[in-house]
Order: sequence, then structure tokens, then C-alpha cells
Amino acid sequence: MENSIFLGGGGESYATQQFLNLKYANRHGLIAGATGTGKTVTLQILAEGFSNAGVPVFMADVKGDLSGLAASGSADFKLHDAFTARAEKIGFSDYRYGSFPVTFWDLFGEQGHPVRTTISEMGPLLISRLLELSEAQEGILNIAFRVADEEGLPLLDLKDLQALLVWLGEHRADLSLRYGNISVQSIGAIQRRLMVLENQGAADFFGEPALALGDLMRTDADGRGQVNILAANKLMASPRLYATFLLWLLSELFEELPEVGDPDKPKLVFFFDEAHLLFEDAPKALIDKVEQVARLIRSKGVGVYFITQNPADVPEDILGQLGNRVQHALRAFTARDRKNLRLAAETYRDNPRFSTEDAIRDVGVGEAVTSTLMKKGVPSIVERTLIRPPSSQLGPITKAERKAVIQASDLNDKYAQTVDRKSAYEVLQTRAAQAAKQAEELESREEDMAMAEREYASARRYSGARVGRSSSKRMGSARSGRSTSFGDKMTKMVVKELTGTTGRRIVRGLLGGLFKGR
Repeated sequence: MENSIFLGGGGESYATQQFLNLKYANRHGLIAGATGTGKTVTLQILAEGFSNAGVPVFMADVKGDLSGLAASGSADFKLHDAFTARAEKIGFSDYRYGSFPVTFWDLFGEQGHPVRTTISEMGPLLISRLLELSEAQEGILNIAFRVADEEGLPLLDLKDLQALLVWLGEHRADLSLRYGNISVQSIGAIQRRLMVLENQGAADFFGEPALALGDLMRTDADGRGQVNILAANKLMASPRLYATFLLWLLSELFEELPEVGDPDKPKLVFFFDEAHLLFEDAPKALIDKVEQVARLIRSKGVGVYFITQNPADVPEDILGQLGNRVQHALRAFTARDRKNLRLAAETYRDNPRFSTEDAIRDVGVGEAVTSTLMKKGVPSIVERTLIRPPSSQLGPITKAERKAVIQASDLNDKYAQTVDRKSAYEVLQTRAAQAAKQAEELESREEDMAMAEREYASARRYSGARVGRSSSKRMGSARSGRSTSFGDKMTKMVVKELTGTTGRRIVRGLLGGLFKGR
């Protein structure tokens, strides 16, 4: 079938071939099934199909198995005979081994090119979600972002945000009059959560050079779409960071890509593995944002595919937008499992030849119940499908092979080194240093004035002792006149100094050093 991806054979004898129409591939999809039923292989063959069609792919590799896309399958593989037999059974006459253009990414910079974004680009909503902040703490974070904009303080990395929160605490009395109450306790709670995030290794995620979305949407010299694989095995130890990053990436794609309507094939396909992590304990505002992005991003030419164990993990409003579905086996061991199985079966267009509920329960490893969008976006009748074998290597490549792919990439030089340009941390440090210097100058000047006063007092005492008590009224008057004259001069000198340029600079240093430049 032209302009489509071959999924496998359907029907009782698997003679009926099943395809994913590229024209409707941007209308999102679902890959579901219990552990060990074949979701990873389905993900792999979809990535191969999109790449061959010239569509770039972004996918998270939770178990490390998807790195095999960078290497060709081999006749020496132990499942070679089983693969060729399956290809023959489903009529896959074009089956052959081959590798695909792969770019490895890693938030921690260990198993791929570092992935970075800035604090400003992430925004207060997603950072609040990442830090699990309360409503009051989220409000303070929003104040911090507003102040950063007004003060011209770029927020790029964690130390920028930490420095701004310290500054916020020092000036909370003045800022509370404008933005509402800013408590030291809430600022401290945010700082502690930032420290936990930093200890988990997430500090490297915030900074520059930030990920350029164009680097995810490339094709190779043969016109095949680049397969972007995010190393997520270590990242899964921080599930909140994983979910927040993928949601940020979706949001960035939504905001930056132009409207294209319904193209003949997607501009990018995004696979969200372990999708339940996105919605688990998520506030309604966040789920609404995911729903909005999922509904509207298809007009940007981006297809989003959720991979999870059970369709019930995905909110109903979002599940209703997933038109292309590959459902592997669901096991029904409990009453709740049976209910979820029944609900999953009810979302498919019935096939009169078999019970969808029974098929979802009974399909074996490598089999699935499939339904894709046909002409005019109408879902096809559900079919039992034997999934086609992959052309690339099944299982992970070696560390040496992965390293070779990373070093050979033309993106290695671009993202390898962190760039730390002047931002909020440096600006606030400079302002604090200037204020401290001005305070020292003022203290030194005060000491000079105190010394002058002591010298003046000493001179009076010395003059009084020298003249003696028997001095005449005229001499006393003259002495008094000289003393007054000396005191007037001293006072005028101090007043002049304080009203001059230096004095004004000192006063500014005391009352508003940190607001300099506003």
C-alpha cells in the first residue's frame, strides 16, 4: 500500500495485511499491552517505517533495547529463522535487514548528546510540576519569573534561579507590597527541592546550548528520517523529570512549528513511552495542557504516540484523540483487570468474526489487535495482527558501538561543551559586589569624619588649657569666634561632600544598590 507503513498480517490466517496510513499518522496513536507482550518490537518497526518514509522520529529508550536501530539485523541472530518464517507467513516479501540513521541523546550527557533547556524556556508551570510545589510555592515561583523579566535577569540554569530566590527573600518586604506575601518558609522549601533536583543530576539539564528543535527534524543523505533516541534507563529513576522533559518538548514543538494542516506525511513523530508517568498525580491544569497540546499539535504535522501497559492509564479526553492503535495482550487476573479489558475492547470498531475482548486477552507475544485510520479518518475494523519482524538489530548495541555513533555525529561538537554566559547569577553577584564596595567606602568616609571630630575636640581642649581660666572676656570671645569658625567649616565640608557626586553615589549604594540599572 502506497504512502503507508506495513504493520503485519491480519485476519484468521494473517493473509490480510495491515498498514498505517501516513496521511493520518499525525492523528496520534496508542501502543498498549502488558509487560513482555511485544510493545518494544512494535515501537521499533514503527520507527523503521517512519524513517524509511522520510519522517524523523523522537523516542525514549527506557530499557536500552531501541539502540539496536543503529545496527543491521543479521542472519546469525538466533531468531533469524523465526523472523523469515513470520515474514513469509504475513506476505512481507520485501523483508530484509538494514540499519537506520540514529542520533543518541541523554539528559545526563552520558549515553548521548547532552539535552539542555533553560529555566526561562521551561517556565514556572512545568518547573512547579517538576518540583511538586504547593499552590503558595508556585505563586512565589511565578513572582520570581516576573521579577526576572522586569529586572532584566536571564534565567538559564539552576544557579540563576537559586540566586534569584535568595534576592527575592532579601527584598521580600518591598516586593510583597506589589505581588503579595512572600514567605521565607516557602522560599526555603523551593530551595530545598532545587537542591534535591541538583543532587539527582538534573543540574546539567538546565543550561546552554539549549536543544534546537531543528536538530530533531533532520533527514540523512538518502532522505530517511533521523531516529532520535533518548537514553531513559537512568532517567526513569527520576520519573518526574522524565515526564516534565517530554511535556516541555511537546510544548516547544507546539509553540515553534508552523501550521501545516493535514500533510501527506508527518513532519515528526513523537513516541511517549511509560505514558502513565505523565498523568500520575498530575494536577488538572497540567492534564488540560497535555490535552490541548495533543489536540492542536497534529495541525503542526506532529504525531504523538503514547506507549503504556493499559489504555486506562491515559485520560479519557486524550484517549479519544488516539486514532491509530496497536493493542497487545492484556491479562485479566482481577476484577479491576477485567473491567479495564472490557473498556479497552469497547474503544474499537467491532469485527463480526471474533470478540474483541477475547482477542485482546488471548493474543500471544508478537501479536496484537490493531485498528488504524482509513480514508477520511474513519477507524478500520479491528483485526488480529501478527506484527512484522524488525529489519534492524533486535536488542541493544554495545557501549563501544554507541560511542562510535555519538562521535561520528555532526552534532557532537555543537552540544558537547556547556556554555555559561552572563545571566541572573552573575548580574546579582556584580550588583552585590558593587553595593558592598559602596558600603565600605561610606564606612571609611564615616571613620574619616569621626577622626576629624576627635581632632577638633582635642584641639578645643588643647586651646582651652593653653589660654587658661584667667583669660579676658575679649580673648574668650575671640577664641569662641575661632572655634565657631572652625566648626562651621567642618560642617560645611561634610554637607558639601554628602551633597556632591560622591555623596549621592554613597546614598544610592545604601538604598538601592541592587536595583541599579532599573
